[in-house]
Amino acid sequence: MRIDIVSVAPEILKGTLYNFLIKRAIYKGIMEIYIHDLRDYGLGICKKVDDYPYGGGSGMVIRIEPVYRCFHKLFSERNYDEKIFMTPDGNIFSQKDAKELTYKKNILILCGRYKGIDQRIRDHLISKEISIGPYILSGGELAAAVVVDAITRLLPGVLNNPDSMMTDSLQRGSIYTRPVIYKGLSVPKILLSGHHQKIKEWIRKQSNP
Repeated sequence: MRIDIVSVAPEILKGTLYNFLIKRAIYKGIMEIYIHDLRDYGLGICKKVDDYPYGGGSGMVIRIEPVYRCFHKLFSERNYDEKIFMTPDGNIFSQKDAKELTYKKNILILCGRYKGIDQRIRDHLISKEISIGPYILSGGELAAAVVVDAITRLLPGVLNNPDSMMTDSLQRGSIYTRPVIYKGLSVPKILLSGHHQKIKEWIRKQSNP
């Protein structure tokens, strides 16, 4: 899988994206990640990427030209299965979405910033709009990192123990580890019984009350 991320603030991604799990996926050749600075495609000497909104109002809006230039270059090199825009008013990202994205070969992610992006980008260059929650961030970089992390851990060969992936997607119920007793607080006896069938049944009931 290859993921290209376009951002006005690539330094945020470089500082947060390459965690241990993603580094492992890259090292194993399971995933490729490329970060593109939108300012490299900006206008004029100052590499301008934003401007004031038509109709008035506060804030700045990302212009269509630099995004088009960047996308056009990437489109000339490969086909993308999804062109994602990270935006707080997009569809809320779920574990199901992460799983579906693992079947894609090439994914392109555009990180929003400032007041927003020119609507023509959303209408003509984007195939999917994703939000990680109904709240506002300074930009889409951290949201993009969340999406990439969620996808990465689902890719075959990334986790050393695939069974862990199947059981920890959304923790429900109770889990315990050592010590057996701590300050009078003890682990349920059933988990120490060694009776695997009864333990599985107990865990099932805990996960589905």
